[in-house]
Amino acid sequence: MRLAAAVGLVFGGCCSNVVFLELLAREFPGCGNIVTFAQFLFIAVEGFIFEANFGRKRPAIPIRYYLIMVAMFFTVSVVNNYALNLNIAMPLHMIFRSGSLIASMVLGIIILKKRYSVSKYTSIALVSVGIFVCTFMSAKQVASQSSSGEEDGLHVFLWWLLGIAALTFALLMSARMGIFQETLYKQFGKHSKEALFYNHALPLPGFLLLAPDIYAHAVLFSQSEPFQVPGIGLTLPVMWFYLIMNVVTQYVCIRGVFTLTTECPSLTVTLVVTLRKFVSLIFSILYFRNPFTAWHWLGTFFVFVGTLLYAEVWSSLGAGRRKEAKEE
Repeated sequence: MRLAAAVGLVFGGCCSNVVFLELLAREFPGCGNIVTFAQFLFIAVEGFIFEANFGRKRPAIPIRYYLIMVAMFFTVSVVNNYALNLNIAMPLHMIFRSGSLIASMVLGIIILKKRYSVSKYTSIALVSVGIFVCTFMSAKQVASQSSSGEEDGLHVFLWWLLGIAALTFALLMSARMGIFQETLYKQFGKHSKEALFYNHALPLPGFLLLAPDIYAHAVLFSQSEPFQVPGIGLTLPVMWFYLIMNVVTQYVCIRGVFTLTTECPSLTVTLVVTLRKFVSLIFSILYFRNPFTAWHWLGTFFVFVGTLLYAEVWSSLGAGRRKEAKEE
């Protein structure tokens, strides 16, 4: 029952979060900073009350290690959200971030001196091809949209290239953070709730650097059309409603993933998160009518098949069926 609830939270929370993020980004593409700040503030306040016990509970992992992790986590979150302001469409954003396996494997080989099986390398090749196809086709779309001969055509394309560079940087930084977190957990034990709190609380002063942009978008949000919240009759600007729902669904998503990791093996978590990304991608394409060609579908297929192959889903399912057959 708890497992089913966790899966429901992941799909419901994470998929809804993507919807509200796209509603925000479509109206104000540069709103990533205020979205990130709101998410961090909400999770930090919740963690301060229920995990840190109003600051009375000492952390199991020394604060100096959290400061390093937080610097990476804050950078990844801000860069990923800011990429939406650089002509990066939401489907490409989701597909690109699905390439985290590539970055993790590359850095694992370089830093941890890991070696992988042939199937792992095959899966990474599939993910790489898929991301390349989607990126290449998106580049053609951007180029065709900016080939009207106007002076800003090249400007648009260069901003798109900067967005791809930002996503690549965030991908590698996220993988490096994962390796750092893995080494910490081996040394001090797993403290996921504590890490969740400190990863969101410690970066809050850093948002002072982004205060002008956050304030500017808060003003823009306040000037959006009024919206009456169903069920409670409260009226507030529609962009603030989208932001609140984005923050709430982000929290539900994170809590669902955390519960899932405590209830089932990492293989199942990988499968559920991968399927969630696929559902979010399909919904984004169909509901928001984002441009998506047959080549994009092929690239997406490669990305998700590669991800499932990396997680050894099919071999594990086959082993499970063989075990059941023996028991019968």
